[in-house]
Amino acid sequence: MLLQAVINGLFFGAIYATMAIGFSLVWGVMKIVNVAHGSFIMIGAYITYELYRRFGMDPFLAIPVSMAVLLVLGYLIQRFLLNRIVRGSIFITLTFTFGLQILLANVCLLIWKADFKSIRVPYAGAAIELGAVVIPVVRLGILVSTLVLTALFYLFMRKTKIGLAINATAFNFDGARTVGIDVMNVYAVTYGVGAALAGAAGSLIIPIMSVNPFTGGHLVGRVFIVAILGGLGSTLGALVGGLSLGLVETIATVYISASYQELVGFAVFIAILVFRPQGILGKRFY
Repeated sequence: MLLQAVINGLFFGAIYATMAIGFSLVWGVMKIVNVAHGSFIMIGAYITYELYRRFGMDPFLAIPVSMAVLLVLGYLIQRFLLNRIVRGSIFITLTFTFGLQILLANVCLLIWKADFKSIRVPYAGAAIELGAVVIPVVRLGILVSTLVLTALFYLFMRKTKIGLAINATAFNFDGARTVGIDVMNVYAVTYGVGAALAGAAGSLIIPIMSVNPFTGGHLVGRVFIVAILGGLGSTLGALVGGLSLGLVETIATVYISASYQELVGFAVFIAILVFRPQGILGKRFY
């Protein structure tokens, strides 16, 4: 049924969008392809798993905790490591984040082993039925959480002092430094915020999918596609790109086989690169 596929696509797209916003932010401000972003998502999922296993904390309530932990981790990584090479070539920063992704994956392997971990919340099977359309409560919660996080992040970037400093640094690094902005601290905060958003994504995906220490490598590929589709550096673009990819992939299952779902997503990705390389909402500036 097409309507059900559209609704499912919005739910999948919401997950994609949450994963991509932080990735897009880091690129927009620092021009870093953050390969470690997938590992941050994975760590957020593991934190939520432990909170549920030990204290019975609902994954949606665990979002602030995973965001706080990843915010601190991301800030420290950027402040004391990445800032040393951030003004270097894109190849250097790409190599660093790739190595960081491998390091984080192996640390998680030592702690949680290679087994897949997942959470089954008490309301996992609950759904809202509207005629022939079924809306799973968990996925509805993910969609609502994504919209709330996106709105809060937008307000953070437009209404707070540090958010305005991040925008200023992205627009003109030398100009921001000239007027007294501590650009290296801004970079650290930016990376921390990107990691925090990844942590939130991890909390949202753990109720609907299993993770292991190597899940991050797979996730970062989807994140990169979504960010490119929406427009690198654009927060709203990440939301639109995620929802678009989710819709395309699920609608494709109605008219084509579900086994071609990812193929269709990659075909759309290539088409965007050819005909609109800046993305759906991207600008030449980004």
